[in-house]
Amino acid sequence: MEPIGIIESCFKDKFGTPRQPGLVKKSWARLRLRGDLQPEESLQGLEGFSHVWLIWLFHQNKVARFHSKVHPPRLGGQSMGLFATRTPHRPNPIGLSLVELVAVEKDGIVVAGADLVDGTPILDIKPYLPEVEAIPTARSGWPQDAKSIEIRVEFSAKAEALLQNWQNQHPDKALREIIVDTLKLDPRPVVYRGFEEETSPYRSEHAVRLFNGDVHFKFVSAHLVTVFDILFIHN
Repeated sequence: MEPIGIIESCFKDKFGTPRQPGLVKKSWARLRLRGDLQPEESLQGLEGFSHVWLIWLFHQNKVARFHSKVHPPRLGGQSMGLFATRTPHRPNPIGLSLVELVAVEKDGIVVAGADLVDGTPILDIKPYLPEVEAIPTARSGWPQDAKSIEIRVEFSAKAEALLQNWQNQHPDKALREIIVDTLKLDPRPVVYRGFEEETSPYRSEHAVRLFNGDVHFKFVSAHLVTVFDILFIHN
């Protein structure tokens, strides 16, 4: 199989990229199709759908060894069978994401709610059909019992001013909402959770890259995140 195109995403690194689609509803991504696929013709009719499935490759999956058990972040270190999870470390590193279709362009599509890192190879697009794919009585297994922590996100005065300047440069992007929704998911690896500023100030600070900025934040407590700086990347 050959990718039909490469995604351009607001998430520039694996760190901070949501673990599921739809969790950061304004997360922006654009897919430009290969020219030989005749995008203007092959995308015809897609504009009538509100959501699409993206089938893609975990191209940054560097784990070669197979593990039948994995440790989902939401289980706090407990193990679960590989096929009962959506871990990227799979026998075939294929991903599946249901995203909102924002626009159909001449050479591709724009979507929101993406959980894709920039540069992800896309294998296929399929329209979402709610009349056959939405199952109200479906069970969600162990995730429905996993504990979740409500996290609040605040901005320092410095970060607030930088955010306003950044937003003025990107008026079509919901930067604040993307930042807040991303940090509410607690993007830290499991090994760093529990190292809040109140217990370990040197391990509580992190940064997530979005668009052309590094958003620096720290977990003041398990329930509170402060964005304290935004550094811009100049290509």
